[in-house]
Amino acid sequence: MGTRTAIALMILAVFASVAAEDESAIEQLVVDTLVMPETCTVTSEMGDTLQIHYTGRLMDGKVIDTSLSREPLMVELGKRSVITGLEQALVGVCQGQKIKATIPAHLAYGKRGYPPTIPGDSTLEFEVEVISLSQKTPYQTLVNDILPLVCLGLVPTLLGLVGIYLYKKANAQPHGKKKSKDKKTKKK
Repeated sequence: MGTRTAIALMILAVFASVAAEDESAIEQLVVDTLVMPETCTVTSEMGDTLQIHYTGRLMDGKVIDTSLSREPLMVELGKRSVITGLEQALVGVCQGQKIKATIPAHLAYGKRGYPPTIPGDSTLEFEVEVISLSQKTPYQTLVNDILPLVCLGLVPTLLGLVGIYLYKKANAQPHGKKKSKDKKTKKK
């Protein structure tokens, strides 16, 4: 009887470790390459624009969305136009590459889900084909990265100039009021 108990405990330990591995596997993004193009000289970075075809599924295989019957989806990395996990999976890919991304709930739709299609706390699986890759242009760098910093620097300067203008205007007004009062009294 002692041997049977020991075997049963070993089997339970194996199942527990497998269950623990499954739980940890869905805690972080997992990206597998399904197809890699022969040449891959340029990989995507934040700010690049991709055209992709995708199919998103729940872990039970139920399709939640696909672009295959539509035009490819345009994704500018860094603009959060897709769920966080998918955007992260699309960094470092080549034109022509196909990937499978397993996205944990906290990088997808979280605890709330997306009723009625996606239940809360759902791990999602996306198969994605990168149709085209356009690198960020110097103009996009200017608009996305440099211009906001310049604007942040200009705001205090503009506020200071407005303050100086209002201060000078406020100091100039009493002289104007006295003159207009003097004119009114002379007319009487």
